[in-house]
Amino acid sequence: MRRFLILTCAVLAVAGSAWAVNPDEQLADPGLEARAHSLSKDLRCVVCQNQSIDDSDAALARDLRIILRERISAGDTDEQAVAYLVARYGSFVQLQPPMRFDTLALWFGPLAVLLAGGLGALIYVRSRAPSRAEPLSADEEAEVEILLKTDKAG
Repeated sequence: MRRFLILTCAVLAVAGSAWAVNPDEQLADPGLEARAHSLSKDLRCVVCQNQSIDDSDAALARDLRIILRERISAGDTDEQAVAYLVARYGSFVQLQPPMRFDTLALWFGPLAVLLAGGLGALIYVRSRAPSRAEPLSADEEAEVEILLKTDKAG
């Protein structure tokens, strides 16, 4: 039973990404389909945002898969097909967008948010910390000594 569960999990892990691509979307030419599959692994579902269009069941991901296959069938190169989708949906459609001026927010935005949050937390913690006490005056030290002596004697 345990082997069956391990085997089932392994098969599901390997076949999981193929479930989203419907048979009616696939191209008849295996070479073109392999190209489309290779490209679609690097394209983001703009609805799910953290899945490739091959992994997503969203309607827009299906549309993107179909458009990609149409472009490849029309004779576009891989670069042309991806450029078409980028022109239509922006650089965000790429799981690894190129580093350009217009994509800096995609690359460094999460880091900037993390740093701003850390800086805000640091400022908050420092403002809540007790202020440093001034040293005692000679009169105050003498009073403390008297109190300590009476405490020890008592």
